[in-house]
Amino acid sequence: MQSIVDLADNTRVYNVANVTPLSLAHQLSARTKNNIHLKREDEQSIHSFKLRGAYQKISGLTKEQAAKGVVASSAGNHAQGVALSASKLGIESVIVMPLSTPKIKVNAVEQLGGKVVLHGDVYDDAYQYAKQLEKEQDLVFIHPYDDIEVIGGQATIAKELLEQLPNMDRIFVPVGGGGLISGIGAYIKHYAPNIKVIGVEPEDSPTLYQALKSGKRVILSDVGRFADGVAVKQIGEKTYPIAKEVVDEVVLVNNDEICAAIKDIYEDMRSISEPAGALATAGAKKYIEQNNIKNENIVTVVSGSNVNFDRLRYISERADLGEHNEAIIAATIPEQPGSFLKFCQLLDNHAITEFNYRYAPNQQAHIFVGVALSEGLSEKEALLDKLSGSFDVLDMSNNSIAKTHIRYMVGGRADADNEVLYRFEFPERPGALLNFLNKVGTHWNISLFHYRNHGADFGRVLIGLQVDDVPKLERSFDELGYFYQNETNNKAYQYFL
Repeated sequence: MQSIVDLADNTRVYNVANVTPLSLAHQLSARTKNNIHLKREDEQSIHSFKLRGAYQKISGLTKEQAAKGVVASSAGNHAQGVALSASKLGIESVIVMPLSTPKIKVNAVEQLGGKVVLHGDVYDDAYQYAKQLEKEQDLVFIHPYDDIEVIGGQATIAKELLEQLPNMDRIFVPVGGGGLISGIGAYIKHYAPNIKVIGVEPEDSPTLYQALKSGKRVILSDVGRFADGVAVKQIGEKTYPIAKEVVDEVVLVNNDEICAAIKDIYEDMRSISEPAGALATAGAKKYIEQNNIKNENIVTVVSGSNVNFDRLRYISERADLGEHNEAIIAATIPEQPGSFLKFCQLLDNHAITEFNYRYAPNQQAHIFVGVALSEGLSEKEALLDKLSGSFDVLDMSNNSIAKTHIRYMVGGRADADNEVLYRFEFPERPGALLNFLNKVGTHWNISLFHYRNHGADFGRVLIGLQVDDVPKLERSFDELGYFYQNETNNKAYQYFL
């Protein structure tokens, strides 16, 4: 770890990087009763911290290595950091990006001087092809996190923080492959071991959490794609032993909590973070609430703000759920005059954010309602208790398909024989939806279908099929190679579709 500290103390990164501001989040601090400071890496020229590690590595190449050129694989921020650093040093760069990479990110890399090669559906495909080019064209591979020089470049953030706020109590850091937290943690623990270093990961991408729990690096079977900047299946080989020594705790957060943190940062800074960029802030909020922390100096690293504009719709929809400012409730009421009015009267003065209902010719009706909350979880629990005195109610605030699909589909039911329901995710790019349908094939009748573009790298589909042989169906799904999950027993489906 001494080498990381030495690299940061004798760094070259300020040829391209700025000393970023440490900004007090006034509203968030007041709400949480702590002093929450945001380390604004979104203020870098590429709107991400990644140029620090990339420049530290590339600027240290020998003349012979520099003459060969460099190659990297990335879906976004690391790509821009490598392209900018190489261009600054007069070195040619090749960046392999997945075919699903949004055009805005491809354009950004090209404008910074990088040669973009699009290959594969996901990051792992791009990585393998970049390693192939490394051998075939004798290029120098620049790893996004698993390299001591890269880690040393990221450690310069901690160097700045100790000058900006030497009396901080805790620092929250987003974790993907581990380069950022290894660098920050190694530097902090060397000079100020009393400061707690806390990693934050998405619940569906817990690489460091699972490694620390198991005592070894583990490969996750699948990772969530919402916070794509940290969507890594395994913690780095070099970063893990460092993180194991310097990280005090790891906090896991869900997508709704990340969206709420994006909203918090916007309201305090008027800056829109990418999901991975708001990860640390989401973790700090959760940790403060769970541990009843008060009057501490807390730092969260806002690691980047390269977010697609069309993704903002999804973020804004989910932010209130993540902040517990909205509840989604399914209620079963008698299909008879007056029951609908009685339900609404029990809601009292709560603002309705959404209401879906359609007549069904039977004894009971299911309604789907969104309710605004002003006092968070305690208010939701009180409302559910009140409603359950007269009706059968079910909290669907954490039901994934209810939030992503059902709320846009409520309004009709079908008596489709042998119907099974599946949730799919597939790489998002032009023609991807047609390709998905072609792969599903014509062996089974499609009885339900819902797809909505969220501006993400992965499309989300809900599909119903009339099937006699489910094992055979799932064997064909396995051949597709896409993430899928059987949702036939999901209450949201059973109630409304």
